[in-house]
Amino acid sequence: MLELFARHGGFDLAIHARGDLDVDQHHTVEDVGIVLGQLFSQALGNRKGINRAGYFVMPMDETLAVVAVDLGGRPALVYSDRVKVRLVGDLQSELLEDFFSGFVAHAGANLHAKVLYGRSNHHKVEAIFKCLARAMRYACSKDRRMKAQLPSTKGLL
Repeated sequence: MLELFARHGGFDLAIHARGDLDVDQHHTVEDVGIVLGQLFSQALGNRKGINRAGYFVMPMDETLAVVAVDLGGRPALVYSDRVKVRLVGDLQSELLEDFFSGFVAHAGANLHAKVLYGRSNHHKVEAIFKCLARAMRYACSKDRRMKAQLPSTKGLL
């Protein structure tokens, strides 16, 4: 899923993670979300000139998902994937919310991710990651008309 995220977002991403997978996936999945959030926060720096917010609607065969993100500095997560199985591939599906929670807390992002409908649990998760990638791609992009400005009417993020 992170490979899809990198490809659809146009992000250079290589992840090498080790964890206590002999126990379970929880800490490793959550920690990858945390580190990814930290990296985005670091890469965005003071956030001057970025679009700040983005959204995308992604059809993935019979599935439809929507993601909206705001990189305004306040973490919040609203997540509903409608996944009805314990595993999607070899990933424990309940950990997806933990991944995104770690990401938003450390990226300083509001993230709303929702699957509207779908049959395939794999397509539901895939659609969310592709949506997030496209929404982040836009939110992180610079608007040259605002290059010296923070994307905030308050003048701070």
